[in-house]
Amino acid sequence: MLRNIVARLQQGHRTIGFPKTAPTLPDRYRGLPVVDQSKCPDGCRECAAACPTDAIAVTGKDAQLDLGRCLFCTDCVEACPQGAIRYTQDYRLAANRREDLMVPGFKLARALDDKARRLFGHSFKLRQVSAGGCNGCEADVNVLNTVVFDLGRFGIQFVASPRHADGLLITGPVTENMRLALAKTYAAVPAPKLVIAVGACAISGGPYINHPEQHNGASSQLPVDLFVPGCPPHPLTILDGLLRLLGRC
Repeated sequence: MLRNIVARLQQGHRTIGFPKTAPTLPDRYRGLPVVDQSKCPDGCRECAAACPTDAIAVTGKDAQLDLGRCLFCTDCVEACPQGAIRYTQDYRLAANRREDLMVPGFKLARALDDKARRLFGHSFKLRQVSAGGCNGCEADVNVLNTVVFDLGRFGIQFVASPRHADGLLITGPVTENMRLALAKTYAAVPAPKLVIAVGACAISGGPYINHPEQHNGASSQLPVDLFVPGCPPHPLTILDGLLRLLGRC
C-alpha cells in the first residue's frame, strides 16, 4: 500500500486541464487545413488529382476542401506546386451541418438550444455504434474514458444499452451488414435524442465512398446533429465537439 501511495505521488496529476487550459499538441499534428486561394494559378488541379477521396474541388482559381471527406493524409500538400494548402494545429473541427465542413467557409459547431442544453448539458449518455469502422476512430473515442481526458468529469458517459442513452455516437461508413443494426439501435434510444458522426467514414464514407457495400456515412440513414471530421479525429477534437454541442466550451 505504501508503495502505491508513493507511486501515485510521483505520478502527479494526470488529467489535462482542457478546456480551461489550451492543449499541447505535437509538431506533427495535422489540424484544420487552410487554403490560400491567392496562390492558386488558374487551371491548376494538382491537389485535386492527388486527393484519394475527391475531397478537393477546383473551379477556376478557387480550391475548396471538404473536411467531411478529408483523410488528413497531406497528399494535396505534397502535390501543390505553389504551397497553397497547409495544415494548422487547430484541433477544433466539429460542425453542426454537413455543409459547414467546407474550407474556406468552415463553421465551427454551435451549442444546442436552451431546452436541449437543459436536458443534456449536465448528464449526457451515449451509445457508441461501430458501423463498419476500422477501429481507428473507435480507439480515439475509447481513450476519452482514460484518466488523461476523463470524459466523465463533464457528465458525459458511454452506456451499454441504447435504452439508457440520450443519443448515438457513430463511427464507420455504415456497411450494409450494420445498416439494420444501426436503425434498430437508433429506434431503441428514447426521444429526444442526438446523433454524432465521428470520423471521415461516418461523415461521408471516407476511403470507401460510393462502394456498393456501404452507405456513405450516418447521415444517409439518420439525422446527424454533430459532425467530427478526421481519420481518425484526435481525442481532443472529439471532446471539443461534444463540449461545444452542450454549450460547455
